[in-house]
Parts: sequence; structure tokens; C-alpha cells
Amino acid sequence: MLHPSSARAWPFLARFIDREARFAQAAAARGGLALAGYEFLRFGVKQAWACLYGGLMLALLLGTYLFYPRDLPLARYDFLTLAALTLQVLLVRLRLETREEALVIALFHLVGTGMEIFKTAMGSWVYPEPSLLRIGGVPLFTGFMYAAVGSYIARAWRLFDFRFTRHPPLWATLPFALAAYGNFFLHHYWFDLRWVLFGAAFVLFGRGWIHFRIWHDHRRMPLLLGFALVALFIWFAENIGTFAGAWIYPSQRDGWAMVSPAKFGSWFLLMLLSYVLVTLVRRPVSLPLPYDEPVRSHAS
Repeated sequence: MLHPSSARAWPFLARFIDREARFAQAAAARGGLALAGYEFLRFGVKQAWACLYGGLMLALLLGTYLFYPRDLPLARYDFLTLAALTLQVLLVRLRLETREEALVIALFHLVGTGMEIFKTAMGSWVYPEPSLLRIGGVPLFTGFMYAAVGSYIARAWRLFDFRFTRHPPLWATLPFALAAYGNFFLHHYWFDLRWVLFGAAFVLFGRGWIHFRIWHDHRRMPLLLGFALVALFIWFAENIGTFAGAWIYPSQRDGWAMVSPAKFGSWFLLMLLSYVLVTLVRRPVSLPLPYDEPVRSHAS
């Protein structure tokens, strides 16, 4: 059973939701461009709310890069770890995240930290600042950055009431996710199988559609397109993180430069891994109607 967020019970948010409902009815009465504009705005607000944890983490990275005093006894990386942990506890205690979303974040923290330990040992990237709260060359706040990806997917799933057409079964997607995760390690010693994995992703998800509800009706897009868009935004976020000096790639040792677009492929595979892990706690629900027939449901 999924447990809903209690965000609408907050007085400020309750007032916002009430005003938004009145605004929606006014847009619906006008129809046409007014209604399209309202749905576009609502889509943006929902996306921003889904990005709550990731957005706050980026704000922490940038804020500490710009304003954190370097002479404090507490290292910046250690402050980031404590702040990320405090943020996570607050979101759960205030019930702005559901228990399922908290479980996803914990799972991603373990998966992400494991990969970080290996990758930093191999010299793929480094964390140049000192810290005490670390394992090997990996400050513990890094696991929360991976968790932000899982948090976004889980929150968006709830906010947009995801439904699917032609979604592959778990018995097929889970081995794919394990292979994608394994390739992040294996390619250092053997062949890089990412092109094989891209092909497998196309076979598994290429015929699938995701149906997402902005207001009353479900809209749809190809599932692979949705994955690619999320991976692109993660790549943008990675550029912000490296600009803030949270970690650096070998190509950035002499000064910040944009993260190579080739990293988009890595993030695409990591995003697919993230998505499959989320399906362990939020199982995909098939849309029982043809895609060209709108699905009516209550507004969130």
C-alpha cells in the first residue's frame, strides 16, 4: 500500500492548493489557450515539487561553494553530509516524503556509495576537499546525490499518477538493471558494453508508453523519451555540481569546464537503473484503455 504525502495538510500549502483550484476552474471556463497555459504551468509546478530533494541538494552544493567559511573546523564536505542527513530526516518527519520514497532514497544511497568508492579508486573523478565523514576517497554526502535521482522518480510517479502501456515485466528489467550497474565496474577491466545495453534498453522499453496526469486527463509520451529527458536534466545538474567544486573530473583539474556530453550515456544507463529500483516499491500499473482515449480521474 502506498502512503500519500501530507503536504496538502500544511496551512500554507493548503491555501496554495485552494487558490490553485480556483485558478484552474477559471482557466477551464475560458478553455483553449488559457487551459493549455494552465496545464503547462501546473506541469512545471509538479516537476519542481518532484525535484524537491534534488533541488535542495543542489542549493546546498552551490550555497556552500559560495558562502561556506573555509576556516571553520567543520569541513565543507562534512557539513554537506550532516545537512543532507538532516534534510532527509526533516522531509520524512514532516511527511513531505512518503515511507516508500524514503526507502528508495536509502537504497540509492547504498548503490551510489558503492559505485563511488570504486570509481574514485579508479581515478574516474575525485573529491578534492578534506573531510572526516568519508569511506576511502568518498565523502558520505555523495550517496545523497544519487538518492536525489531516486527521490525524483518516486515523487514524480506519485504526483503525475503514472500509468503505462506495454511496460516490460520485472523479470526482464531487473537483470537489465543489474547488467547496467555491473558495466560501470566491468568496463575498467573488459569491454564497455554500453552500446549493447543501449540496444537492450530499446528492445525492452522501445514499445512502451508512459501516461502522466497533469490535471484531469492523462497525457502520454514514449517511455524512452521520458528516460532521455530525465537523463539530460541530470547531466545539467552534474554541471552545476562540478561548477560548485563538489567533485571534479580529470578534464577539470586545470579549471572548470562543461562535463563531456558523452556522460549523457552514462547517466541514461544510471537513470534506467534508478527507474528499475523504484519499480521494486512502486509497481507499474497498466493503462486499461487505448492510448487515444483520455483517462478521467480526480485532480491531485
